[in-house]
Amino acid sequence: MKIYVDAMGGDNAPAAIVEGAVNAIKDYDVPLILVGQETRIQKELEKYDVPDQSVQILNADTVIGFDEEPVMAIRKKTDSSLVVALEAMKGQKDAVLVSAGSTGALLAGGLLKLGRIKGIKRPAIGVALPKGDKVSFLMDTGANADCKAEYLAQFGLLGSIYCENLMGIKNPSVGLINIGTEEEKGSMMVKEAYQLLKKSDLNFIGNVEARDIPTTPADILVADGFTGNIVLKLIEGLTSFLMHGIKDSIMGSTKGKIGGALIKNDLKAFKKQFSSEEVGGAPFLGIRGGLIKAHGSSNAFAFQNAIRQAIMFSQADVIGKITEALKNQGEMHHE
Repeated sequence: MKIYVDAMGGDNAPAAIVEGAVNAIKDYDVPLILVGQETRIQKELEKYDVPDQSVQILNADTVIGFDEEPVMAIRKKTDSSLVVALEAMKGQKDAVLVSAGSTGALLAGGLLKLGRIKGIKRPAIGVALPKGDKVSFLMDTGANADCKAEYLAQFGLLGSIYCENLMGIKNPSVGLINIGTEEEKGSMMVKEAYQLLKKSDLNFIGNVEARDIPTTPADILVADGFTGNIVLKLIEGLTSFLMHGIKDSIMGSTKGKIGGALIKNDLKAFKKQFSSEEVGGAPFLGIRGGLIKAHGSSNAFAFQNAIRQAIMFSQADVIGKITEALKNQGEMHHE
């Protein structure tokens, strides 16, 4: 298992990235390969007591910014931390890269440098949405704005493999995000995707309306990347708005402050459910290599959790499981 860390990606790089990496080394007892500007990484590492054999630095002189055109940047900036890491990963089945850098560049780099798993029509980004003490895994959340019905059906398969192997959910259920629960509702693409999912071997439970997303029994929620990204951003924005509103209401009066003190721990536990820092990162599924995308504004705690996710991804052999599932699927169709 080799875990590569893009030490220069994200708003708080390299300080928060290195701190998160150091904490991961100590807590998970795993060596890491930090990729980026060696002198800056070394300077950050000097702040901590880290065994030399647990950290390897792979020098990369430049960084791909959030505002750069992804494909052009991957092709031109061959000495960037992202490209150097992806090049090093080639041919390593159990390698995973964690980056808080540009989502577009990470996806473009994965496709150009590592390629798709055979049989994958479109790679997708999966994100865990809070649902009480559980989560729903949303696929896709932005990799594919324009989709065909067959892509959505495959997102359901990818999500099922991920949930079964990393979340330990036996025979995970799949729901299709739609404007109504009835089979005949939705666009032509969504209606066609419904029929493909219905005929598949997946545990498909039908359409899920937006208002039911927080309470749905579905373990996997399928959507095109345009819809999925809107759902994700709306939940993030609404959560932030509600949390600030609750805080302002409590602090607005003496009675509220007394009541707030009594329920402080309960509120913290509730807020924790919606924290992206707890999840750490979102996997890109369908690439011939492990890619975990951490939030661009990740602090050390969030990035450590993204590394934890990368370790689990590698140990569960997610890529091997996806490859095998597609191979079996192809053999069934051939018969």
